[in-house]
Amino acid sequence: MKTDVRKISQSELEEIFKGFGEPKFRAKQVQEWLWKKGAHSFEEMTNLSKNLRTKLEEGFAIHAIEEDKVQFSTDGTIKTRFKLFDGHLIESVLIPVPVDKRFTVCVSSQVGCSLTCSFCATGRMKRVRNLDASEIFDQVWLVNEQSIEHFGHPLTNIVYMGMGEPLLAYKNVMESIDLITSEKGLNMSAKRITISTAGIAKMIKKMADDNSKVNLALSLHAADDQKRNQIMPINEQNNLAILMDALEYYYRITRNRISYEYITFQGFNDQIEDAKKLVKLCKRFPVRVNIIEYNPIEGASFVKSSEDQIDLFAQYLVDQGVMTTVRRSRGKDIDAACGQLANKG
Repeated sequence: MKTDVRKISQSELEEIFKGFGEPKFRAKQVQEWLWKKGAHSFEEMTNLSKNLRTKLEEGFAIHAIEEDKVQFSTDGTIKTRFKLFDGHLIESVLIPVPVDKRFTVCVSSQVGCSLTCSFCATGRMKRVRNLDASEIFDQVWLVNEQSIEHFGHPLTNIVYMGMGEPLLAYKNVMESIDLITSEKGLNMSAKRITISTAGIAKMIKKMADDNSKVNLALSLHAADDQKRNQIMPINEQNNLAILMDALEYYYRITRNRISYEYITFQGFNDQIEDAKKLVKLCKRFPVRVNIIEYNPIEGASFVKSSEDQIDLFAQYLVDQGVMTTVRRSRGKDIDAACGQLANKG
């Protein structure tokens, strides 16, 4: 198989071009085509000679992702299924809020997922592999074009909250963020990027040690270990005490924003007693709670909390001084809402 040119550094490319008898600035030109202009073929690189493009075509590949299926929700959400070079499928979701000029892409970091959270459709798929940094970058690039085409506005935010656990694809995820935030790439601010994790404590600490600039969200969903163990097996190795220590360390080192994602399930984690436990977890460092409606998936017995109960739960948090947002689900009619990504159809 040909080497993906996007896995070759600029300095390595310079050596390759030297062997071709070409000046080393050709390497910079190729890098600009790949990351600044989103080129998916050598033929697009029109400031290279035809002969050089042919040499690149013969020796290398660009393993770009391809649009496979697009679905449009009645609320404006757009879900895209992408095909990878090896035939595997992933999904990305564009969530537009034009009134706030907020256009968010939810990107995947793995093909499938290994964490088996009981309320999540992706968790019922096996993990096949991590996505390359360039495959994550492609999702952002292509959905950004989608956003401009349909809403006349580029992306404003990126969340690593699609298929897979980002912190189990750490190296590639961080490389993709470097590409997205670099002046040589999309030049987006790291403050507009959020990584959502089910809770991998040692990798949260590594993010801090690596001086990460992005925001961090913990998929919490239960404020005591007994309940969290029932719905998220990862909690058995990364319990709440361990996670809170890791998050406090992350905040102390980076001062980056931390949020808790909390899906409410009727009669399971939506009572005032649950809210009281959640408040205790919110007192160690500044945190925002995002309460999310449950989106039903096949084979799961959970029931969505009533809107009245969600509002009661949220109001208790607010009364206790916790910054709280209730997020109504988007894209449910196309299985694009939180926890529903599973390559159906």
